[in-house]
Amino acid sequence: MQQVRLFFIALQFFTRLPIPAWVGFEASWLQHASRYFPLVGCVVGVIAAAVYFAAALVLPAPAAAVLSTAASIYVTGAFHEDGFADTCDGLGGGMTRERVLEIMKDSRVGAYGAIGIVCMLAAKLVLLAALPPLLAVAALCLAHPLSRLAATALIWKLDYVRGEGKAKPLAQQMSTGEFSIAALTCALPAAVLLAGGWIAPGAVLAAIVAAAGAALWLGRKLVVRLGGYTGDCLGAVQQLAEVAIYAAILATLGYGAWPA
Repeated sequence: MQQVRLFFIALQFFTRLPIPAWVGFEASWLQHASRYFPLVGCVVGVIAAAVYFAAALVLPAPAAAVLSTAASIYVTGAFHEDGFADTCDGLGGGMTRERVLEIMKDSRVGAYGAIGIVCMLAAKLVLLAALPPLLAVAALCLAHPLSRLAATALIWKLDYVRGEGKAKPLAQQMSTGEFSIAALTCALPAAVLLAGGWIAPGAVLAAIVAAAGAALWLGRKLVVRLGGYTGDCLGAVQQLAEVAIYAAILATLGYGAWPA
C-alpha cells in the first residue's frame, strides 16, 4: 500500500491528474516517489497514444501528432517543456554557474528558450507524423516512460545544485534499488509492446540507446556547467530523450532522405 501511495504522490507531482483522497500526504514520501517517475510516464504515454489512435481514425497523421502532443502537454501542465525552455535559456545565456542558475530561475522565457521549445516541438511533431500510425502509438507508449527513466538517472547519479526548489524533495537521494524499480516499470511497457508485435526489437534497442545517449550528453554538460542538475534540467533531459527516441525508432525504418 505504501508503494501505491508513492506512485500516486509522483502522479500528483508530475501531472494534473487527480488522485484518491485516501492517499494522504507526508513530505517525506516525496523523497522516494521518484522511483515511479517512469510509471507516471506510462500513464501519460497511454493517454497520448489513445488520443493519437482516435484522431488518426479520422484525421491525417500530422493532425493526430499535434493532438496527441497537446494532450500530453495538458496532462503534465507543460512541466517538462517549461524545464526544457528554462535550461536552454540558462545554458545559452549564462557564462558562469551563478548566472546560469539565476537565468533558469527567472520565469520569463528568453530567446534561447523560445527557439529551443519551438525546435523541440517541431522535431517531435515531424518525427511522430512520419511514423506509421500503429508504430507511432507504440512509440508514444515507449518514449514517455523511457525518457523519464533518462531523467531519473540524473537523480540517481548527479547532485542537486540548488539550496531550494520545487524538485528538491524528490532529488535529495536515490538508491540503486530505487533506480532498479524505475527501470523495471519502464521495461514493462516495452515487453508488452514487443509481445504484441507493435514494435520491433531493433526499434526498442535503438530507443534505449538514444535515451541513454541523450541523458549522458546533457548530463555531462550539466556537470561541467553547473556541477549537477536542477528540476528544470530533469525536464530538459526528458524532452531531449523523448525526441531522440522518436528519431531513433524512425531511423530503424530506413526512411532516409537520400535514395538507397
